[in-house]
Amino acid sequence: MWWKECKDLQEEIVAMRRELHKIPELGFNLPKTREFVVKKLEEIGIPYKFVVKKLEEIGIPYTLSEKDSSVIATMKCGKPGKVLALRADMDALPITEDTGLSFSSTHPGCMHACGHDTHAAMLLGAIKVLYPHREELSGEIRFFFQTAEELAKGSAIVIENGGMEGVDAVFGIHIGSILDKTIPCGTIACIPGPIMASYDRFVLDVKGVGCHASTPEKGVDPINIASHIVLALQTINAREIAATDAGVITMGMIRGGEQYNAIPSTVHIEGTTRALKEDIRQKLAKRIGEIAKTTAEAFGGSVEYTMDWGAPPVINDKDMALFAQDAIRDIFGEHMVTYRESPNMGGEDFALYLQKAPGAFMFLSSTNPAKKTDYPHHNPKFDVDEDVFWMGSASFVAIAEKFLK
Repeated sequence: MWWKECKDLQEEIVAMRRELHKIPELGFNLPKTREFVVKKLEEIGIPYKFVVKKLEEIGIPYTLSEKDSSVIATMKCGKPGKVLALRADMDALPITEDTGLSFSSTHPGCMHACGHDTHAAMLLGAIKVLYPHREELSGEIRFFFQTAEELAKGSAIVIENGGMEGVDAVFGIHIGSILDKTIPCGTIACIPGPIMASYDRFVLDVKGVGCHASTPEKGVDPINIASHIVLALQTINAREIAATDAGVITMGMIRGGEQYNAIPSTVHIEGTTRALKEDIRQKLAKRIGEIAKTTAEAFGGSVEYTMDWGAPPVINDKDMALFAQDAIRDIFGEHMVTYRESPNMGGEDFALYLQKAPGAFMFLSSTNPAKKTDYPHHNPKFDVDEDVFWMGSASFVAIAEKFLK
């Protein structure tokens, strides 16, 4: 019943989250965040390591001045047994904070607008409770503090650095209102099966021939081509994907032209796809390329198509989801666990861990209109109800205790 100790750590967990909230960092390189996490791990006394494989060695096309900032802490228990992995992400978003909090971001244009600061603080709280009891458990726990979840790349770094080798089960928690903001604050949702969608980014560079607006016949108008491509792509879901299969194609960026009286040479389009099934994910990617190419050619232009593959759908293992439900129900009661089977079309690179071992990704609701914590994720006003932090730590502790005893 060690989970009760998490309640005594509530103020400390809140304090850790506030310190992390002040220093949001983007992508793979999170030096201040890693320094904070490492300091706390050293205070606890748990061994840890940094990842060593460089990004280019595992095929991630990002150039950094130094290696990835992920940290893997390992707790060896008193007797041999199963291996459990618990994960928190640490990266932030390129958003200017507008919460008015006393501990707002000190890094201009950067904000923890998705709760990753809280995830790291809750996992640190769980370690602080579990580590003194390590001799009473059997097996091993690995604690992942990963980077670049917002880029759908960070979990791949941990995996390629051996984090999931020999792991028997893996669990993670996401705070906020990402599943459904009507779920009461403090409720934990753990649902078997697909719970979040794949998320990938596509880029279309439409090529034409620039000319003066008064003589369009002398050029090839990429704005016209791009407009037809955008409309044509909407027919994929409407006419090629079964109504019972979830799929999303959204164009979020179009850039083209600099003068009102000139036809440009190129138009840049970026968008995202979402799907709950891998075959639908692959079909969306295939058809975007085909339709864009043939549409551009029909108007005398061309297109360069790039799919930046992100993460597959998040699919909770049924047995592990039910296991987590039982563990959480044991400590919080039936009314604090929800079983609503309503997949969310947001994405999470936790999906890659679930391809390596059975596990479950859970949601901790922190929606509280009275505290203005009902803003959506990735919003400049996003915040979370701090009163529920200890519940996230306690959930990790309860799962670990039940799995390794």
